[in-house]
Amino acid sequence: MAKWSNDAGLDTPGDYYDQSTVMVACSAQPTTYTEATSTYALADVTMTADTDYPKADGTTGRKITVASKSAVPVDASGTATHVALCRVADTTLRFVTTCTSQALTAGNTVNFPNWKIEVGDPT
Repeated sequence: MAKWSNDAGLDTPGDYYDQSTVMVACSAQPTTYTEATSTYALADVTMTADTDYPKADGTTGRKITVASKSAVPVDASGTATHVALCRVADTTLRFVTTCTSQALTAGNTVNFPNWKIEVGDPT
């Protein structure tokens, strides 16, 4: 018998991630909300829950596309190596990914390109 899942089931992780209200460029991989939003934070931008995370079919399942953000002020100098999604209301770290290593200087701005989170179909 073949394996199958309704898209609504595969969207469940996306339903969690798309409630993130801040995206943060970090100088190291955060493992907690505090590390993402304070300890390793270099630049952050407000995200709109649901709106900045459209869902669609992906190449191997379902995906959410995290919206791009331009001219985000850099608050602290350092080298960005990770991007974190957090939800301020309940202080949760929701998702972390790597990014192309980039030196950031306080007072400048940084652009976050759009990127995707994909949940695969059952195999």
